[in-house]
Amino acid sequence: MKDDIKEKLIAQNKKAYHDYFIDETFQAGISLVGTEVKSMRAGRCNLKESFIRIDGGEAFIEGMHVSPYSHGNIFNQDPVRRRRLLLHKKEINKLQAAVNQEGYTIVPLKIYFSRSYVKLDIALAKGKKLYDKRDAIAKKTQERDAAKDFRQRIK
Repeated sequence: MKDDIKEKLIAQNKKAYHDYFIDETFQAGISLVGTEVKSMRAGRCNLKESFIRIDGGEAFIEGMHVSPYSHGNIFNQDPVRRRRLLLHKKEINKLQAAVNQEGYTIVPLKIYFSRSYVKLDIALAKGKKLYDKRDAIAKKTQERDAAKDFRQRIK
């Protein structure tokens, strides 16, 4: 029954895969207001400048932009307000320990609807150096060229 859960992607942070080595991912819920959910259903969310901060034993996402709902009038919230993430205490402690000791950072990867709930995938990640990024680009180019040559040989 769990395998047939519908997921609708709202926004994705593609830059995170370019800038960081992703080690471990977690799924978190988000505490939202009704007009924010309606705005997200319209796909009006951006993760580009967002980051995760753990403060007082709770996880928060900051800098995530959710455009105001067009019919929301006085109920609209600040588009870049701090939003609480819903994680288990054990997960929060694990994230906090990794950030404090091992030089990791917590980055948001994607935000989506799972059934009727808004979920956020976050990851423990280490930053890439410039030469790591160049190596990754060179490797992708090489794989693309090899696949292109292979397709041409088959024809």
